[in-house]
Amino acid sequence: MNNVFMNTYHRLPVTFVKGEGAWLFDTDERKYLDLTSGIAVNLLGHNYPPLVNAVSLQAEKCFHVCNYFQNDTSEAFAEKLVHAASHAGMKKVFLANSGAEANEGACKLARKYSLEKYGPGRHTIVTLKGSFHGRTITTLSATGQDKFHKDFGPFTEGFIHIQGGDIDALKKTLDKKTVAGLFIEAIQGESGIVPQSQEFIAAAADLCEERDILFMFDEIQCGLGRTGTFFAFEQYKDLQGKPIKADIVTLAKGLAGGIPAGAILAGEKTQDVFKVGDHGSTFGGNPVAAAAGLVVLKTVNDPVFLAEISRKGEKLMAGLRNNPRIKGVRGRGLMVALDIERDSWKILEAGIERASFVKNQNGILMLSSGEHILRLLPPYIITDSEIEQGIEIINELLA
Repeated sequence: MNNVFMNTYHRLPVTFVKGEGAWLFDTDERKYLDLTSGIAVNLLGHNYPPLVNAVSLQAEKCFHVCNYFQNDTSEAFAEKLVHAASHAGMKKVFLANSGAEANEGACKLARKYSLEKYGPGRHTIVTLKGSFHGRTITTLSATGQDKFHKDFGPFTEGFIHIQGGDIDALKKTLDKKTVAGLFIEAIQGESGIVPQSQEFIAAAADLCEERDILFMFDEIQCGLGRTGTFFAFEQYKDLQGKPIKADIVTLAKGLAGGIPAGAILAGEKTQDVFKVGDHGSTFGGNPVAAAAGLVVLKTVNDPVFLAEISRKGEKLMAGLRNNPRIKGVRGRGLMVALDIERDSWKILEAGIERASFVKNQNGILMLSSGEHILRLLPPYIITDSEIEQGIEIINELLA
């Protein structure tokens, strides 16, 4: 294994050289069923022909255009993205190139909104315990998990973490004199696929509207169809039974199907807050990423395609629920967690090793979310037979 990298990752002992659909191939041509999608990045799998074609065609035109100028592909992508998100109240977009960057920009946007309307002192962002919003100093401040904070303080001030589901804490913490926004994941990914309750989201929507506190959603892992709807928060209603309307939404990971891309979507309240010079991103709106993003949006913003994600997720979960060694199965769409008794990293390693035990045996790739949680984020194009193979291998490994 290459030793020139900083020691920041627990790397498993395999090197991949190519992919095809839901499969990755190592240096010895062994096959591995990829139930990670590169942590929700390769939404359309590996080597997806329309994605490859779009990227290749754009690369022949230009790789990058400075944001002092305009680019036809970037403009088309921005228009399609806002249109795809308009049902959730989104009006404008800022294009970035990572989730942490999108989340940090969202916090800037929320703070400027409150400063302009209410003056200094109303800058606090409330997030949830168990949340994950990124690894910059500010997005670590927003992240509600102590294990990510160790060794990196002091942090950006102005963040409070409360327990998801605790409506009393929500009422006490959302102080209209000090709080600019409530920033949450409708389904927390990093901490083990933890959905927020309908009651909590409805109460949050009502309180934010009443107190003019921005309701902000981090959809970086759970968005873009991952749970069977374009946004995960679409599956919730407010106290009147109406669809949730967000003020700010962030996207990244699979937004360009494997090329770095991120976005801050702004609703009616926040669409005109940023002025010239307030924010920027050198690679934001990169034409190659935009070309890939157009393919992603065309594919996932389709009711039939989204329904298939939900169906495949149910098939995957149903096939694992009868395993006595799995204490719990939860998730929505193709965002699934398994509670197991064994060390999750041992199972990840066994999934890799399986490909070398016996000739023609396939490996499997999964994610860990803590010591006893396996996280599955398959590509949307996974087939029924591949889901069945995955179920069979997982049940075998746990045995």
